[in-house]
Amino acid sequence: MRATLRHELTIELDAEWLRRRFRAGRGASSGVAGDADADATDAALKPAAVLIPIVLRPEELTVLFTRRTTRLRSHSGQVSFPGGRAEAHDASPEATALRETREEIGLAEQSIEILGRLADYCTRTGYRVAPVVALVAPPFDLHLDAHEVEEVFEVPLSFLLDPANHERHARVFQGREVEYTAMPYGPHYIWGATAGMLVNFYRELAATR
Repeated sequence: MRATLRHELTIELDAEWLRRRFRAGRGASSGVAGDADADATDAALKPAAVLIPIVLRPEELTVLFTRRTTRLRSHSGQVSFPGGRAEAHDASPEATALRETREEIGLAEQSIEILGRLADYCTRTGYRVAPVVALVAPPFDLHLDAHEVEEVFEVPLSFLLDPANHERHARVFQGREVEYTAMPYGPHYIWGATAGMLVNFYRELAATR
């Protein structure tokens, strides 16, 4: 159960390395905010949280993603992490991430070990997202919410932590050109805030000394 972090030096990391890293606290990259044109000082940003689930596969560490259904009004068909908007009864971002993960894909909390949080990611669509990093121990059963989730899939963590796979693109959004990150993997197009949070994750781990 290992993954490779490619930076100035190649780091071989495993579950225990990640546990130590998050016990040590955040590094110098914790100020990375989010979408380039998002206003992190906007008090109207809606709180949300996602789970970044690192699956402890015997061969290698992977990250679990969902693909949203085309029935949804926003971000339909896109690749995302399990998660969503905070509710008033959620005690913390971790509680939001766990609740949304249970509701969307049926992953039981007993399989999840929360490691910690990355810096909030502010989106140009009006959300302040808390990315909650966790380890997930197989085997586990998933039960997808057919209204929200079309499929789940996993991508090797080593692929996501390789900056050679962090592509920069631009598109027109609400009449203006905006830049975004993409990490295409096979038939899956990981982009936008999901890819941006993965870049933040890479920077956070790469800042470790």
